[in-house]
Amino acid sequence: MNSHKVISIRNLTPSTYVIRMEKKDFTFKTGQYITLGFSGSIDRREYSIYSAEQDDYLEVLIKEVEDGLLSKKLKKCKPGDVLDVDGAFGHFSLKEDEIKNKKFMFISTGTGISPIHSFIHTHPEMDYTLLHGIRHKNEAYESESYDPNRYILCTSGENTGDFNGRVTEYLLKNPVSPDTICYLCGNCHMIYEAYDILEKQGIKLGPIHTEVYF
Repeated sequence: MNSHKVISIRNLTPSTYVIRMEKKDFTFKTGQYITLGFSGSIDRREYSIYSAEQDDYLEVLIKEVEDGLLSKKLKKCKPGDVLDVDGAFGHFSLKEDEIKNKKFMFISTGTGISPIHSFIHTHPEMDYTLLHGIRHKNEAYESESYDPNRYILCTSGENTGDFNGRVTEYLLKNPVSPDTICYLCGNCHMIYEAYDILEKQGIKLGPIHTEVYF
């Protein structure tokens, strides 16, 4: 476990924020996660890495949970505070031999966009389409950082996105080409439903990668 100083906190909505920390000699593979907590405390939570591999800082995207003690405390961090980082962990990652010659579909809900953000900003040359499912447009976390021709915002709570409805409804109306590599990250209900839809559209088990957010 290593100690990292907080550089800044970026509030994206009243309940969602990005913590930027010094990177030091920390290394990871895009798509992986860390465990994070205050130095000296046993309270730890897992967060996907939001920043790119080549960034000279380390970032995580966090949503404050009503009964989540750590997410509330982390929101009050100030520059110079010290956090303990352990990891990186996980196998939700891209295959190097597919990055430049395959077509990708990234499907996420809420803060499940975090590892997708890392994928895209680590490898901006990828041929990808990104579906982000949220209720309200203000939850489109830093959507301006994606290529607008590749980013599709699906809003289910209001008609303010590129598509009014859930990401699964979008998939039903816009079938995915069977040669696409699909990555799903978000709540379990979306993942189960989207997985079934994609399989019925001809995408086999191998090209579908999932990461469940609770």
